[in-house]
Amino acid sequence: MSPGFIDAHNHLQDDSLKPHLGGVLADLKSAGIARAVVNGTAENDWDAVSELARAHPWIVPSYGLHPWFLKTRTPQWRDRLEQTLRRSPGCAIGEIGLDRWIPDFDIADQQTVYAGQLRLAAALELPVTVHCLQAWGLLWDSMRDEPPPPRGFLLHAYGGPVEMIELFARRGGYFSFSGSFLDARKAGRREAFRQVPPERLLVETDAPAMPLPAELRRWTLPDSPEGKPVNHPANLGVVYEGLARLRGWSVETLADQVAENFERLFGRK
Repeated sequence: MSPGFIDAHNHLQDDSLKPHLGGVLADLKSAGIARAVVNGTAENDWDAVSELARAHPWIVPSYGLHPWFLKTRTPQWRDRLEQTLRRSPGCAIGEIGLDRWIPDFDIADQQTVYAGQLRLAAALELPVTVHCLQAWGLLWDSMRDEPPPPRGFLLHAYGGPVEMIELFARRGGYFSFSGSFLDARKAGRREAFRQVPPERLLVETDAPAMPLPAELRRWTLPDSPEGKPVNHPANLGVVYEGLARLRGWSVETLADQVAENFERLFGRK
């Protein structure tokens, strides 16, 4: 029996999904999505993640302070994060990370906040989901300088060098394939995922971000008020199909491998 599709990284609590959330959740059931990690990114969305996880046991809640939102944090952010983690059984830490792509980035502040969350993951023995853009060398340095999360970590929508895959994997890393990598222009990203060890592969949507190419979308949502496409997380099955083709596997083989990897990192339901 198929274990179903598992979304290793999304943001179901996001404001752009709220008007459609009831329908989206029904669509996820219809599309065979069995589990999903819902990632908080700032103090103001951790409660929404908690509410979703309480209402839907198949959701793994994850809480973190994302580098894009460091300026929104309060002086009590770390204490509040620890309290949220301690009262959320089966949770994870994330989305956290380093980012040199955003305007006016303060990489020293990012490193301080990121290192603090890594230490919290180590102390509480929780898995971590990591965001990285244009900072792969710094990220590797941080992995060497801090104790690695004992449960491991996910490099979501991995876009780093092929040569670093083995390094991160030896340190406890997993790598999730995004549906946006099915775009014809993302050949380099797809090639990297040919090299990921099978026992380190996961699959994600990052919904409502990182949509699939328009011609591959089976499930759609209205564009955002800014006119940007909103990624429907029920398209996860299409992402599995694309990665299975890339690896030369059946979808069933990939689903079995991803389920095993997901349980190893995030735990059982």
